[in-house]
Amino acid sequence: MREGIHPEYRPVVFRDRAADYAFLTRSTMSDDRIGGKTIEWEDGHTYPVVDVEISDVSHPFYTGTARVLDTAGRVERFERRYGRPGKQS
Repeated sequence: MREGIHPEYRPVVFRDRAADYAFLTRSTMSDDRIGGKTIEWEDGHTYPVVDVEISDVSHPFYTGTARVLDTAGRVERFERRYGRPGKQS
């Protein structure tokens, strides 16, 4: 790798405030995007923290609370209203 062209890769805590969940991972997020916020992690070290609005813990798809749309009903309603494509009336 060339020196001086890659961003700093360091540990960062991502915190989902909606689900009261946080996880420690590595990221290239810069200090100006983080805003200088830090958090003391379970291991006793202080890490930069990024607040996110949604994560896998609170996302409806992953939690099983996603709504399934009735696409078959929509197709039937469209066909009743406008007829079937290619069919002459």
